[in-house]
Amino acid sequence: MSHTSLPCSPRFRRTAPVVAVAAAAALTLAGCSSSSGGKKAAESGAAVSAGKADTPRMTIAMVTHAPSGDTFWDTIRKGAEAAAAKDNVKLIYSNDETAADQANLVQNAIDQKVDGIAVTLAKPDAMKAVVAKAEAAGIPVVGFNAGLSEWKKQGLLSFFGQDESVSGQALGTRLNDTGAKHALCVVQAQGDVNLEQRCAGVKKTFGGKTDNLYVNGTDMPSVKSTITAKLAQDKSIDEVVTLGAPFALTAAQATSESGSKAKVATFDLNKDLISAIEKGSIQFAVDQQPYLQGYLAVDSLWLYKTNGNYSGGGEQPILTGPAFVDKSNVDTVARFAAKGTR
Repeated sequence: MSHTSLPCSPRFRRTAPVVAVAAAAALTLAGCSSSSGGKKAAESGAAVSAGKADTPRMTIAMVTHAPSGDTFWDTIRKGAEAAAAKDNVKLIYSNDETAADQANLVQNAIDQKVDGIAVTLAKPDAMKAVVAKAEAAGIPVVGFNAGLSEWKKQGLLSFFGQDESVSGQALGTRLNDTGAKHALCVVQAQGDVNLEQRCAGVKKTFGGKTDNLYVNGTDMPSVKSTITAKLAQDKSIDEVVTLGAPFALTAAQATSESGSKAKVATFDLNKDLISAIEKGSIQFAVDQQPYLQGYLAVDSLWLYKTNGNYSGGGEQPILTGPAFVDKSNVDTVARFAAKGTR
């Protein structure tokens, strides 16, 4: 590549000066193929001309554990693409929900000698070895979305996302105010660290009973039938908590078909879920701002390569959630969701 990689080992990070990053400004916002673009920036400086980055062209790989068809990840990707367009970055996006295959995608990025890697650590043990290979090759790596408890252990530069345990506890506390007594937490991918932490968080603060229900998230008809059967079997369930927007919409259908009076709350958003909140079929959603996660992950690598910055000083994660979306503020969020950025 046309520019020099900075050292990115944990030891180097600890001795580098802590520099405030533009991520803080970005946080004030409301929110396998490649894409690229120029830069439209509000700031100006030695490395930035009006409207376009004149820094050397670089390539960043984003590798996620996203399953096919989950619109949540489309929002993350849009944020990453926006940052790439701003920063004169070629973005290579790839995903695989199978941990071993995701690790192979990271290896592919290493083999391509990319300038930086943004990766999710849903199953951190499976990613540990290949992340170490990237760092040994001098490629800076940041984490986002999944892996809050592991990013520093694996020597990543920064992490962008929400504390899943805290978000689960926040939802559990919110349920106490609804009068719910028996919650069903629907997990669409057993063993996914993020998802398990969410349900554990709900259980920790919710004053009623909490049960987990594991479903096959890649087969939505099966998800629907499994939830329907559970609600028909146990009429005491008065709250269904889902861990993704598509599953919340399916759960709402299941409650209707089963004759259950259970209400539905969820984590994460999409355009259809916003409409469901407006109509009242979904109580509320916990928003972790996926667009912001994708944007900051790419932008932080650009900042590191061009100016030696560490988001969070390399010591603290940059939290993008949790925030609640309900009838009180859904109208404000709806206009951004219509564009696919919330």
